[in-house]
Amino acid sequence: MRSKLFVPASRPELFDKAMSSAADALSFDLEDAVAQSQKSQARALLARFLRELPASDKTIVVRVNAFGTDEFGADIDALAGTRVDIVNLPMAEDASAVIQAIARIETLQTSSRRVGVLLNIETPRGLRKAAELARSHPRVVGLQIGYADLLEPCGIARSDRDALAHVRLAVRFAAAEAGVAAYDGAFAAVKDADAYRAECLMAKAHGFAGKSCIHPSQIAIANETFMPDAAEIAWARKVVSAAAIADTRGVGAYLVDGHMIDKPFVERARAVVALADKFATEVTT
Repeated sequence: MRSKLFVPASRPELFDKAMSSAADALSFDLEDAVAQSQKSQARALLARFLRELPASDKTIVVRVNAFGTDEFGADIDALAGTRVDIVNLPMAEDASAVIQAIARIETLQTSSRRVGVLLNIETPRGLRKAAELARSHPRVVGLQIGYADLLEPCGIARSDRDALAHVRLAVRFAAAEAGVAAYDGAFAAVKDADAYRAECLMAKAHGFAGKSCIHPSQIAIANETFMPDAAEIAWARKVVSAAAIADTRGVGAYLVDGHMIDKPFVERARAVVALADKFATEVTT
């Protein structure tokens, strides 16, 4: 999910527009974007829309309310029988609580669809225990940073690049330990495209797979940034080709254009090629 567009579940007039956008994934939000007085109506509106949703290649994510709240159970009950690919679980802090939440989420499973779980890392405790959370259950497909909830209560400036880098690296290594993806959090200054692009570039450099979008104008930037560029793709294909030859010869380390290549470089190159092939149409256009 290079781009994941947040859509308030209380705004049904935005649903079809979001579906027609270029976002890889849509994250329908039942949590912070919905006022408490509107939550019951919002989940009913969203459930109706998802039940009638035609086949699409978009990933459908629903951010439910935190486990342990009355709203969480109501959210899961409302989503039964709908198309949900990933449930985004906010305020993840405790592995046992994640396991209990997933037990409820598993009721959404069908024979044709396996529901994944994306955990938000947005509290100091959640950040400290991120690796444990990422490994807590096979349904966990990724970790996502929630900057506002994590930084604002601590008085840490959202503009502090060193602080953001520390958080990103902690989350990325935790996700890597579990073999899942890491996704960068939202950027609220929707009119500052340059700053959003800069955050995307830093997140990509830190190994993140994509970034949240809170406005459609951010989608194209995320899609472009989290794709490997032509030079990256060409290099990766060269490494993969060299690796195939080396494997037949039983060689574990070798040179490609003067660079030493072994297993970790090959794994990265294969990931780049896989991503490029997945979005081949966009790369060529």
